[in-house]
Amino acid sequence: MFALIVQNSIRFVLLILLQGLVLNNIRLNGYINPYVYVLFIMLLPFETPRWVVLTLGFITGLSADYFTGTIGMHASATVFLAFVRSYILKLIAPREGYEFGTQPRLQEMGFTWFLFYCSIMVVSHHSWLYLIEAFRFSAMPDALLKSLFSSGLTILLIFFFQFLGFKVKQRT
Repeated sequence: MFALIVQNSIRFVLLILLQGLVLNNIRLNGYINPYVYVLFIMLLPFETPRWVVLTLGFITGLSADYFTGTIGMHASATVFLAFVRSYILKLIAPREGYEFGTQPRLQEMGFTWFLFYCSIMVVSHHSWLYLIEAFRFSAMPDALLKSLFSSGLTILLIFFFQFLGFKVKQRT
């Protein structure tokens, strides 16, 4: 249990620093800005209580807001992501359910499951974030374009980070 807390704490710090110091400086054509800090919420263990996920979502979002200079936009989007996480996990749960002690990671759940999970989570977060940013009906087409393009790049980066941590099983 303690090792899991340390692992997630390190993941939190690394993702927030990566987001704040590197990825926030990437703006491709004004439409693409990857937000990989959502990976922290996505990779929390299945058994994490909902109130903990919501609290961590708020803290994660506020940390991202600190680096971007926005006041509550990322916090709102990340709390939304933390809220819908349990519903999405129920929606895509395997027939036999989730095994105790597993985490929603590529190497544990498989490529297809993780792609579906990652896509739904990232598009949900980005759509909420960019619609809050636009905050008017006339800007919705741009917000949706930003959401789709940024989601695509974010999903690619998340898969890249998942493959970095992928361990090949040894055959005996």
